[in-house]
Amino acid sequence: RIGRAKIKSPARASEKVVRCYSYDVSRLLDICRQTIAFDTVDDLVQCLRAIVDDGDVRVVRIKNRLDMGYDSGESAGYRDVAINLWVCNSTTGRFGLDTHVCEVQLMLTQFASVKAEDGHKR
Repeated sequence: RIGRAKIKSPARASEKVVRCYSYDVSRLLDICRQTIAFDTVDDLVQCLRAIVDDGDVRVVRIKNRLDMGYDSGESAGYRDVAINLWVCNSTTGRFGLDTHVCEVQLMLTQFASVKAEDGHKR
């Protein structure tokens, strides 16, 4: 299941840059994002591998909030695997989008079903 997310609002983006990134706007990587929900961890891992192995994809960062060592208290219990990436191919290059970073959130269906419409913002 793929969830269509809204582009992060300017107000929320500004808040995150100030509060989380000490005014370093270059660290804001989730303005454009989508969610894919999976019934099993195996399916989620298979998708993650497909993304990482795709020759047109450049992975900037992977934030694994499903890792047992992750303190879910930092995200109010929210869990996912967030992949920040850009797509580099002739089409994205032609439109000047080959360095546009977006986020793909991979999560289990159980988390997706309780995720509020506004995401996990605080």
